[in-house]
Amino acid sequence: MARIIPKRVLDEIRFRNDVVDVVGSYLSLKKAGGNFRTLCPFHKEKTPSFNVNPQRQIWHCFGCGKGGDVFSFVMEHEGVSFTDAAQLLARRAGMNVELEDDREGKGPRKDVLYRIHEELAQFYRRCLLQTAGAAKARAYLEKRGIGPELAEEFMIGYAPDRWDATVQWAGKHEFTTEQLETCGLIVRNTREGARSEFYDRFRGRLMFPIRDEQSRVIAFSGRALESGDRAAKYVNSPETPLFRKSRVLYALDRARRNIVEAREAVVCEGQIDVIRCHAAGIGVAVASQGTAFTEEHARVLRRYADSVTLVFDADRAGQDAAVRTAAIFMDAGLAVRVATLPPGEDPDSLILKRGAEAFQAVLRAADSAVRFQVRVLSAREDARSEVGVMRIARAVLQTITHSPNAVQRARLVQEAAEMLNLPPSALQQELRGLQRQARRFGPGEESGPPPGEDAPAEERAAPAEAKEPPPREQVDLCEHAVHVADHPEMADLLARYAPADMLHPVCRAVVRAALDAAAAGKDLHQALREAGADDEAHRFAAAAESAPAKARGEEITRTHAVKTLILALWKRELKARRRRLEEELGARGAPDEPRLRALSVQIRTDLKLLDKWDTGRDVIEVALAEHEAPAQSRRPASATKKP
Repeated sequence: MARIIPKRVLDEIRFRNDVVDVVGSYLSLKKAGGNFRTLCPFHKEKTPSFNVNPQRQIWHCFGCGKGGDVFSFVMEHEGVSFTDAAQLLARRAGMNVELEDDREGKGPRKDVLYRIHEELAQFYRRCLLQTAGAAKARAYLEKRGIGPELAEEFMIGYAPDRWDATVQWAGKHEFTTEQLETCGLIVRNTREGARSEFYDRFRGRLMFPIRDEQSRVIAFSGRALESGDRAAKYVNSPETPLFRKSRVLYALDRARRNIVEAREAVVCEGQIDVIRCHAAGIGVAVASQGTAFTEEHARVLRRYADSVTLVFDADRAGQDAAVRTAAIFMDAGLAVRVATLPPGEDPDSLILKRGAEAFQAVLRAADSAVRFQVRVLSAREDARSEVGVMRIARAVLQTITHSPNAVQRARLVQEAAEMLNLPPSALQQELRGLQRQARRFGPGEESGPPPGEDAPAEERAAPAEAKEPPPREQVDLCEHAVHVADHPEMADLLARYAPADMLHPVCRAVVRAALDAAAAGKDLHQALREAGADDEAHRFAAAAESAPAKARGEEITRTHAVKTLILALWKRELKARRRRLEEELGARGAPDEPRLRALSVQIRTDLKLLDKWDTGRDVIEVALAEHEAPAQSRRPASATKKP
């Protein structure tokens, strides 16, 4: 069964970890009135906008909008899951976390899988240092200039050249073959007549432990020491409950803090390149794990960095990979530069031959993704011909469309125009055409509707409600709702007169959680988490809690504000109903036209009554009653009750 942290333990972890102390252990906080303030670690800024509120035990950045409770901060800063953040905070408080069985979970426990990987990494390390069979591995490391200290730092090991070394090791340590198979460390033998049921995945290879962002070993990458027709150069662990190739970056556990400080990452192709970078003092280097870079990789780096520098091989395949990867990182909102290595060199060889400063010079000379792409394509196409320029321009503009930032797009267009000797306005016009095409046909589609036919109505529809910002009155309503525990008279108003289906999704989640938290006497963010709310809801709630009070002092003042906002909420709803009626009346041959006109007139009357709470409350109550009644029995709100 899977193991979970019980609720009572989470409550204790929260109690023992004051948000000011926790955030202060990462950042330098300064007292500012009743709060604490500092520069935000999640975006670049010169004036502090990151606030920590000790009374409400929350944090919020007024610059980038991020916020939440103590768990949310550790999740955001460390880039970990909620469970991992809770375990980190528990260790910080000196607590011994006891996990409980999750009855819905199946398969080996994750804590056992972590232990298998860690202990096996130590076993491989001992094999490298002590066994005669590892002599070729030691010779390889010496040839590559990886000394004993560096190999120890990265826990490089050696998998014995045997079919059952891991199985035998597991038997001595009381691990089962089921657990090893779940970890991807052994492979089931399907060959008919085989003498054993399983065999080792890694045999006779130099072993690089792969760690998650908490420095836990979650997988391995094994490098062949002898070239052969049948031997793959690298063999990596398969996808497991611990390891997802599309999310894991090699050495991110070491590089994360450095990346946060520099707000930039250096992205290499291989593990040894990354190891060499770190040894040379370039502590922001990471690499993917035997797979092309993905959107998930980009999102992971976006948590820590504002920009990335790609350092790929200088051959054609490396150049193409750099352009593809640049587009992925631009999609995530990152600024991208591409470094050009001397022919035949990689970061490892360049640093070994010429030193760290030579590689630093390559990084400093890195071009923007567009400049790099124009240079590469100009070497492949005849940039002096009209057709060649058109091909280059279109390819470059396709890359620029990946940027969600208008300023970045404008700058990249300007760079491309200068290099291609074209007017920026011409490229802007072409770019707008590509963007319209992308919006109409959708990503990855090569063709749209037949000529002369418009896109389907659902493709022309506005973005979903959850993608749009909440209306201002709903934001204001939430800024009061998060204080409902201190003003219980608001609970009835919110629960009775602000229907959930009229609220924006994020506002709906926050209001419901605020009411639940107040009723149960628990923390707002705890209520959100128990309701399965996403990060957006936590950020929105923190912003609402941190907003300057619009009504202080007398409770009646805050209550009056909530009533006014509920009236505004219903006005918006009735105006939308009136627009729909008018559209229906505007259609030719509208059925039951007299009834529709009567409804429209009644709504105008109801809107006037909604100017004041005493009269507007009656309108709302009738509308709510009709909302619950069958459609055919509904009547105009004011027609059923005197104002």
